[in-house]
Amino acid sequence: MNKDIHVVVLMGGWSAEREVSLSSGKGVVKALEERGYTNVTGLDMDRDVAAKLAELKPDVVFNALHGTPGEDGSVQGMLDLMGISYTHSGCTTSAVAIDKQLTKAVLEPHGIPMPPGKLVESASLYEGDPLPRPYVLKPANEGSSVGVAIVTEDSNYGQPISPQAKGPWQEFDRLMAEEFIAGRELTVAVLGDEALCVTELVIDNGWYDYDHKYTDGQTTHICPAEVSDDIAQRMMDLALEAHRVLGCKGCSRSDFRWDETRGMDGLFLLETNTQPGMTPLSLVPEQAAAKGISYGELVERLIEEALG
Repeated sequence: MNKDIHVVVLMGGWSAEREVSLSSGKGVVKALEERGYTNVTGLDMDRDVAAKLAELKPDVVFNALHGTPGEDGSVQGMLDLMGISYTHSGCTTSAVAIDKQLTKAVLEPHGIPMPPGKLVESASLYEGDPLPRPYVLKPANEGSSVGVAIVTEDSNYGQPISPQAKGPWQEFDRLMAEEFIAGRELTVAVLGDEALCVTELVIDNGWYDYDHKYTDGQTTHICPAEVSDDIAQRMMDLALEAHRVLGCKGCSRSDFRWDETRGMDGLFLLETNTQPGMTPLSLVPEQAAAKGISYGELVERLIEEALG
């Protein structure tokens, strides 16, 4: 690998996940410099990003953005038009994977089990529940558990949900309503064409929302997860199949819920993330380490695939 190439690490931006993206990006910059790359530029994305990239003339962009527009195909489309190579998934894959309805439409015909659900107008929630409680409401086009609510019989959202109750219905016009799957929270990272392993996420209080993902001490990672070999293999097979069907590149991370009282039938894929975090608390670097792949090697492999 030529370590004199110019790598621009694109981070920050203006999504709800800005701070996490900055943490990911700074980690990538540090790792590349430690591995001997001589021309690494960290770029906090603003509205003039195209002009700045044209001036910088990178050989490759490491996409460390999370959320929109760095994860939804917008930035990928811009880079395609500019003829700049970049890490992670392309424009179409990114646009599909961040859209929960499109993801279901693509994955379910391939036999990938996902929780039953439907798209609802947020205003309709004030008239009545779209599904029997408990159910989950989440934005149709966001990642990393941003704006997710679990509506239970005893939740303080109201019966029906009150317009004054704090929740995603106040921020988003349309939401995906899904059946709540009881059980264990698990995740699988895919790197290239290999599913790495299974991690179980044990939450100290509540569930694996955005704060639990990125706040130290709120979630315990059990890697590898203490599940039977057949369940672990099934999850890794499903994560790899989702990665392939969606057309992901570089790395992805698929999140699962498993109701172990139902055995194999209780396993559901919740979503596939095309821009997994690269922070010190992130799951992909952790799973890579469990397979003997250092953080720096992980970063370098993603760049190699982008340039390949």
